[in-house]
Amino acid sequence: MLMIDDDIELCQMVREYLSAEDIGIQTVHDGQEGAKLALAGQADLVILDVMMPRINGFDTLRLIRASSQIPVIMLTAKGDEIDRIIGLELGADDYLAKPFNPRELVARLRAIQRRTGQRNQPAGETLLVGNIIIHPAERMIEWRGQALDITSSEYSLLEVLIRNAGRVVSKADLFEQALGRAESRYDRSIDVHISNLRAKLGLLDDGRSPIQTVRGVGYQLIPGE
Repeated sequence: MLMIDDDIELCQMVREYLSAEDIGIQTVHDGQEGAKLALAGQADLVILDVMMPRINGFDTLRLIRASSQIPVIMLTAKGDEIDRIIGLELGADDYLAKPFNPRELVARLRAIQRRTGQRNQPAGETLLVGNIIIHPAERMIEWRGQALDITSSEYSLLEVLIRNAGRVVSKADLFEQALGRAESRYDRSIDVHISNLRAKLGLLDDGRSPIQTVRGVGYQLIPGE
């Protein structure tokens, strides 16, 4: 695990807390160096602060996402919803507002690890729904014959929708089943991830998005033919 944050005291506190939880972590205090380590395969998950000198967290995330879908948790200023939305739009998997409870950080890390821990397991089922093929063991989804370049959280959301194709899935259920946590007030994570997925999926032949919003209820996948 890799933490990219210029707050040396915070990095030390997080390192000590995670060590007590048997979670190993490397810390760096510069976005450029952190991006290089992340892209070199030095970690399986990144904790990334938004506010850093030289190169901020958003630009660091852009460098990482240019060639890697490693899970990323952004650390944002408390109450700054714009930073959270920008981070998610750029491909962050989740976020935490500073100051945060270390227990909450561990819970978010564990949730992502549970999801991504299925990768590289022995090949199992392959699910075909319309023109979508899902490979759960590899956490990979094919759409119209092409593998989708999606983040861990995007994969988890799309898998839930695929397995419930044609049925409406509530936002509360998507939070629980895909992100591994309860829905909280004003949390727009699901909406932003869905927006990113829509952009990557494009439109069906009839001009509709494969992911439909059912106002006041949730989202529904229309897989197409």
